[in-house]
Amino acid sequence: MVTVRTCEVFQLLLGAMRAETSAGHGSAAVRKVLEAELRAARARGAEEPVVVDVGGGSGVWAVPFAAAGCRVTVVEPNLNALATLERRAAEDGVSDRITVVADDSDALAEHVRVGSADLVLAHSLLEVVDDPRRTVAAIVEATAGGGAVSVLAANRYAAVLHRALTGRLAEAGELLSEPDGVRGGDSETVLRRFDADSLTTLLEEAGLSVEHVQGDGVVSEIVSPEGASGEAMSWEKDLAEFEAVAAVTRPLRDIATRLHVLARKPS
Repeated sequence: MVTVRTCEVFQLLLGAMRAETSAGHGSAAVRKVLEAELRAARARGAEEPVVVDVGGGSGVWAVPFAAAGCRVTVVEPNLNALATLERRAAEDGVSDRITVVADDSDALAEHVRVGSADLVLAHSLLEVVDDPRRTVAAIVEATAGGGAVSVLAANRYAAVLHRALTGRLAEAGELLSEPDGVRGGDSETVLRRFDADSLTTLLEEAGLSVEHVQGDGVVSEIVSPEGASGEAMSWEKDLAEFEAVAAVTRPLRDIATRLHVLARKPS
C-alpha cells in the first residue's frame, strides 16, 4: 500500500511540474531522491510523515505530499502563492492535511514544533533570505533526529556559464569573482548563489550530515528540440535520461542551474 501511495504522489508531482516550471520546483532527479526519503520516513515508523515546506509557494510540492498521506506545513509570506496553494489543495481534497502559515522563514520556530519534521524542504530559499545561516539553524531545529533536509539552491557556476555562452563576458567575470556570485547594483532576483562546496559547508556547519549532492537542470534550460531528429516525445525522453545521469556526474553536476542537497540530522 505504501508503495502505491508513494508512486501516486510523484505521478501527481510530475503533472504539476509540467504545468509549473519556474526555478526551484525540481527535476526528475530531485523527485527520485524525495521519493526515496518518503519511503525511508515510513520505514522509520512515520505512518504519516511530517513535511515542512519553507518558502513553499503555491504548493507544487506540498499538495502531492499531502495526497500521499503526509502532514504538510507550508511557511510562505506571499499571499497570492498561498491562495493558489489553497485552491490546489481543495481541488485535490487534501486541505485537511496542509497547514498554511503566512509568514517568513525567520518565524519558523513560532509555527513548527522543535524536532517534529521528518522532512524539511528549503527549495529556492537560501538564495533569497537575509541570513542563510540563521534560516538553516531554524530548519535544523525543526527537523526530527534522523530526519532529512532537502535544499535546492541557485548555482553560481551555471549563472557564469550561461552569461558567457550568450557573449556577456564582463557580467560572467563579475559573477565569477564576486564572493556571493551576484553582481552589485544589478537587478538580481537573488541575494547570493552557491557552489557545491559552499552549500555543503553551510549545511555541515549547522550540524547536518550531507548524504547526496546533485545537479538540477544541467542542460534542460539551455537546449531545445529544434534541429533534433525524431519526435518531440522521443527528444524529451532522451533529455530526461541525459539529465538523470548528468545530475550526478561531475563536473556536469557542478554547472547545473540549481544544486540539490539532501542532508540528515543525527539521530
